[in-house]
Amino acid sequence: MKRRQAEKRGRGAETLAAVYLRLKGWRILARRARVPGGEVDLVARRGSTLAFVEVKARHTSEAADWSLDRYRLRRVAVAAERLAPRYMRAGDDIRIDAVFIVPGKLPRHLANVWQG
Repeated sequence: MKRRQAEKRGRGAETLAAVYLRLKGWRILARRARVPGGEVDLVARRGSTLAFVEVKARHTSEAADWSLDRYRLRRVAVAAERLAPRYMRAGDDIRIDAVFIVPGKLPRHLANVWQG
């Protein structure tokens, strides 16, 4: 039961993040893009920037800040590397972003959270 609730909450957070990014001028290319070794919640483009976006929903801002650790980012980086040829165009800047969803607050978008 808890797994289903977490899944539902995660999908809702991803939908909210996608709407927020669209309002900021991003085009959502994919949701829950999976490859062996990882998954990316959202693949988004704005101009020549291609972003692989990890979405984290937590009950507090503090919990959100701690939710994205090096291990999780490494998995997103592996997935992004494998997915990039599918979405990349010549001259693109590619990065990994995060969007934090906390009840009662606007989504918080952090650009370029992975430095490898």
